[in-house]
Amino acid sequence: MKKSFHTSIKVDASPEDALKNINQVNKWWAKKVKGKSEKLNDKFTVDFGTTWVDFQIIELVPGKKVVWKVTDCNLEWLKNKKEWNGTEVVFEISEKKNATQIDFTHLGLIPSFECYEDCKLGWTGHVTDSLVKLINEGKGQPE
Repeated sequence: MKKSFHTSIKVDASPEDALKNINQVNKWWAKKVKGKSEKLNDKFTVDFGTTWVDFQIIELVPGKKVVWKVTDCNLEWLKNKKEWNGTEVVFEISEKKNATQIDFTHLGLIPSFECYEDCKLGWTGHVTDSLVKLINEGKGQPE
């Protein structure tokens, strides 16, 4: 099995607060987010203009896990603009000694994907930098 993109971060917040921050997509990933991203079955669009991604929350375990399924997308800079379709963005939250760990996996985003290197860089910045800043300092750096 090919390895999907994965990274882990540790934050100074309760698992519940971490999940609440993750679901505030416009505060750490993209300034333009349409729809809701808080409850099971919520649908939202992350909008970068000509590039956009539609998600649906298909799993939500309070304080533990949230899964966003890509229902449609237009990744403007790729040959296959629908490359993320059917992939899942997974945040798994666990308590570690004196911290909360968030394991981030983009299931289906594998090294053979055209966007893998760019998307890996993008996710690494958004998750390990902007999301951490939002949770720890109250202010992320959405695009």
